Parts: sequence; structure tokens; C-alpha cells
Amino acid sequence: MGGVGATGRDMKRLFTAFASLFCLGLAALGFSNASPLSLFDAIGPRDAGGRLAARDLAFGKNARDRLDVYVPAAAGEAAPVLVFFYGGSWDSGSKDDYAFVGHALAAQGFVTVLPDYRLYPQVRFPDFLNDGAAAIAWVRDHIAEYGGDPRRIVLAGHSAGAYNAVMLGLDTRYLEAAGVDPKAIRAVAGLSGPYDFLPLDTDTTTKVFGQASDLAQTQPVTFVGPLSPPAFLATGDGDTTVRPRQTARLAERLRAANVPVQERVYKGLDHRDTLLALSVTFRSKAPELSEMSSFLMRQAAGRTQFTMRSPAAHTAKLQP
Repeated sequence: MGGVGATGRDMKRLFTAFASLFCLGLAALGFSNASPLSLFDAIGPRDAGGRLAARDLAFGKNARDRLDVYVPAAAGEAAPVLVFFYGGSWDSGSKDDYAFVGHALAAQGFVTVLPDYRLYPQVRFPDFLNDGAAAIAWVRDHIAEYGGDPRRIVLAGHSAGAYNAVMLGLDTRYLEAAGVDPKAIRAVAGLSGPYDFLPLDTDTTTKVFGQASDLAQTQPVTFVGPLSPPAFLATGDGDTTVRPRQTARLAERLRAANVPVQERVYKGLDHRDTLLALSVTFRSKAPELSEMSSFLMRQAAGRTQFTMRSPAAHTAKLQP
């Protein structure tokens, strides 16, 4: 009987994976109004070890200042907290399309927070970073209600979201302005992120960052120092959207500052793959989820002294 049950589960997974791929294909060919990622997230299999605990919680006054919380299915002592920022060139995206990421990371043992943030053309740099800092301030104040430890926060993201996560970890001014002690950030993880992209040579970066008075202040590599948080940086050798050299440059800077860094270049993966490899369907493409989670768990286990600040005294937003 056990063998029959296992076979049935395998067939169900195979069917679901095929359906996920089919939906991705339909959307890519224009047969659906929904985005390929939205369809994939809606029908794809999810990790049973994580569950959605809360949806659309407000962390600010803007319409997009909302977040979802995913928790490990097996409740335990205060768990480390992972805040994941999705990508989309800073002009598109929704947390609602990333439930598969929330489930995957929660199943790894993290209380996982997926925030939305404002996008271009409504905002430009650095407003989306201020939104990210506000979400982290909410985590500090409320995540214990969901079993998370506000003293052990790690940040992660993919593509533009990797930029947001890494920038918030390296340039401490955003967290400080939100009343969050930067030492609460134990580590960061960036998947296929842009970290050193001057001069601005694409329409996307020009429209989002071009108005900044000092362009060097828009670059994560500018803020690397000996007190920077440890970093897991991954990319695919087939990524032509954000070239692997972006990851290599940041990793080199971090190593020069004696900051712990784990750099991974996955063979055969492109820009989209480094996101999809977090999913059940495509996890066999690379050991990215397990390697990133192990690194972040190790860093979160360390003990750092910091002050739990009151948010009331820190309301300034950084301006371009």
C-alpha cells in the first residue's frame, strides 16, 4: 500500500508540474491575460512545510504598503525571519505572484515576509527602499506575533528585489531612518541582482535612478565595508539580463572587506531560472534553495547586541 500511495503522489506532482509548464507556455505565447509567473504561482505545487499565516497586512499609509506572512508548518521556538523582495525592474510585480517562494522559505524554517513596494512611474529611487525599510520596521514590531524573532532578520530578493535587499543591508541609512538598528540584519542574499551598474545605460535604470543627485549613492558596491552583513550571492552563467559580473564584483568587494560571502554561479541557469529554482517544480535545476537557506540559517544563529528602537522618533525618509 505504501508503494501505491507514493506512486500516486509522484503522478500528482508530475501532472501539476506539467500543468505549470503548460500555463507558462500559454501566457508566454499570449493566450492568457495573466502573467506567466502569476499562472505558474497559481497552479504550481507548493512546499507543504510552510503555510500562509496572514495576508495584506499594512505596514504604511500607501496603497502598496502591504505584506504577507508565511510560517513553518511545524511551530517551534522563535524562528529567524526572512524578508523577501521580488523583482520586476522596479516597475512591475506583486507579492501575490510569489506564494511559492513564501511556502518554500517557510518550509526551510524561516518566518517569511513578502512585502509589496511602490513602483515606477509612481516613484523613483530611493522611495522603494524607504518602503522596504518600513516593512522591516513592521517586522521588528510585529513579527513575534507570528513566531518570528525580531533579533534575527535576514533579507533576500531576486533581480531588482535582490538590489533592494542588498542595498538595505549595506546602506544603513534607510533602516536608521525607519528606526531599525542595522545590526538586526544578520545577512543578505541576492539572486541575479544588479549591484554595480554605472554608467546608467538602459532605459530602466535611467528612468528609475537617473534623477539621483549623486549616482554613486545608488550603487550597493559603494557601501561595502567591514561591518557589512554576510552575503549569499548567486547567479546563473546563462543570465543575459543581469550579467554574472554584477555578482562577481560585489562578492570581490565584500571579500576585500573581510565580510563572509558565499558566491555561486549555477551552470545552465538564466535570469528567470534563479527565481524558479526556489519552486518545487524546478528545484532540481540547482541546489540554490538549500545552499541559500543553510547560509542564512548559520548567520542568523549568531548573536549580535543591538537596541530595539522606538519607531516614533524616526519618521524621516531619505530623498534622492
